[in-house]
Amino acid sequence: MGLNFDSFFAFRFKDGKIQPIEKAHIPNFEELLYIDRQKEALRKNTLKLVKGFPAHDVLLWGDRGTGKSSLVKSMLGLYGKEGLRLIQIYQMDIIHLSELYKMIRDAQKKFIIFFDDLSFEEGDPQVNILKSLLDGDVEERPANAVVYVTSNRRNLLHQIERAEKFPEEDRIQTLSLVERFGIRLGFFSMGKQEYLDIVKSYAVRRNLNIQEELLFRMALDWAKERYGFSGRSAYQFIRYLEGELMLKSL
Repeated sequence: MGLNFDSFFAFRFKDGKIQPIEKAHIPNFEELLYIDRQKEALRKNTLKLVKGFPAHDVLLWGDRGTGKSSLVKSMLGLYGKEGLRLIQIYQMDIIHLSELYKMIRDAQKKFIIFFDDLSFEEGDPQVNILKSLLDGDVEERPANAVVYVTSNRRNLLHQIERAEKFPEEDRIQTLSLVERFGIRLGFFSMGKQEYLDIVKSYAVRRNLNIQEELLFRMALDWAKERYGFSGRSAYQFIRYLEGELMLKSL
């Protein structure tokens, strides 16, 4: 389609068009702590894609703030210079996924097609559409692309109460979609010490001048009042603290 994928690492697929992202957020792979197994599994699968070897679609599921999305985006830091590109696509555009396939099929790059925070209501027709497109439908999937999905739900299904005669049918349909993902990685809430270790790691990398005892006390107060123990909470706390320290230095 004449698209130029050389100048940007990340793109957004919206309204049937691929739009470049000029300032992509690319987390540091090494800064993602306490998800070593998940990191290595995704890294190896992505390396296979980059090298032109068989690679799987991946479902990253689990608790909020545990690094799922950050891990996917960090792949660009590892392999962007080797030709890896990421295209984020939103749930409303699932129906247009086959059009995206056509746009990238002949490109001299390798692609992660990224659905972030995906989940379905029971009976959602998009389940069958995505299931068909993951399998290739009657059109063969492009060999230079994999689909990575993050979700807070292991089975991608938002459970609601229904009074139907066969309530299991929707669940079975959704499970058959999940089975299309050759790799499924679980992410789980961390404990207090793991949280504090991440806070300390961020503080050291950013050269924040603060006593460790005070750092930890503030970090625990932050977690208690907001999001609990998670990598996201640690990152947000450090951003807050860094800003506070900058203000004091004025």
